[in-house]
Amino acid sequence: MTELELSVKEYLPEFQFIDNFKYELSEYINHLIIKDFQKLVYILYRMDISEQKLQSLLDHNTENTAGDIIAEMIIERQQQKIESRKKFTSPKGDCSEEAW
Repeated sequence: MTELELSVKEYLPEFQFIDNFKYELSEYINHLIIKDFQKLVYILYRMDISEQKLQSLLDHNTENTAGDIIAEMIIERQQQKIESRKKFTSPKGDCSEEAW
C-alpha cells in the first residue's frame, strides 16, 4: 500500500461524514424545492448564497440535481465563512485598540 493510500484511509471517516452530510443536505433541499420553496429561498438568503452563481450553476449543470448543486454551494459558503472568521478574528486576550 502506498503512502498516499495510507493517508487517504486515515482520513476516510471524515470524507465519509462529509459525503453523508452532503447527501442528507441534498435530499432535504430537494424536499424543500417540492414542498416548501419559500423556506428554501429564505435559507439561501440568510446564508448569503449568491443568486447569480446559483442560477448559472443550475443552468449549466445537467448532471446533478438542484439539491446536489445547492448543497455544494451551502458547504462551500460555510467554509468561506470559517476561513474569513479565522483571518479576521484577533487572538484571545488581545485588548489593544487596533483590535477594534
